Amino acid sequence: MNEKTVTQALLKHLFFQLQTNVYTVLDGASVEQLPQLLWEHEPENICLYRGELEPDMAAVAPYLVELKYDHPFTRLVCEKGWGNHWGIFAITPAEVGIRALRQHFRKFLMVNDPEDKLVYFRYYDPRVLRLYLPTCNAEELRIIFAPVSSYIAEDKDSSVLLRFSVDAEKLRTEKISLAQSHGVL
Repeated sequence: MNEKTVTQALLKHLFFQLQTNVYTVLDGASVEQLPQLLWEHEPENICLYRGELEPDMAAVAPYLVELKYDHPFTRLVCEKGWGNHWGIFAITPAEVGIRALRQHFRKFLMVNDPEDKLVYFRYYDPRVLRLYLPTCNAEELRIIFAPVSSYIAEDKDSSVLLRFSVDAEKLRTEKISLAQSHGVL
């Protein structure tokens, strides 16, 4: 499946609903020169880490970015990032702004490991999210999905899109073939 087909199918699934916002959390550790790309393309974005960061930390930090259907940065993320674990997507109701979503996502940056040591939790890596969400109980799902309608991440097979949502307090996972759903919006 070529890059253009993947991009068209991905855009179709990201922007299929009216009255929603589409965000991505990009992992600076997976996206080469992410701060530079954000500066060049100027999408609305905010780092999930607080304060003034040293350049080496800013380069690997997670960034929350609002995506717009016709913005060049959205196309870049879909074309280059999908299949390369650049990050995850979050679909929210239209009234959920970037600052409120940042506040929500910041709650999950640090967790206690089994030895009760505080460690970074890289939930914004699709390889982590797709393993983590199925382990969550109803209360955890309620917290993680609070302002988010659905999360979208690549599967191990990048021709498959995973859409996670909550239905009756249970995780709902849809596996969608991008090869079969590449119609244009």
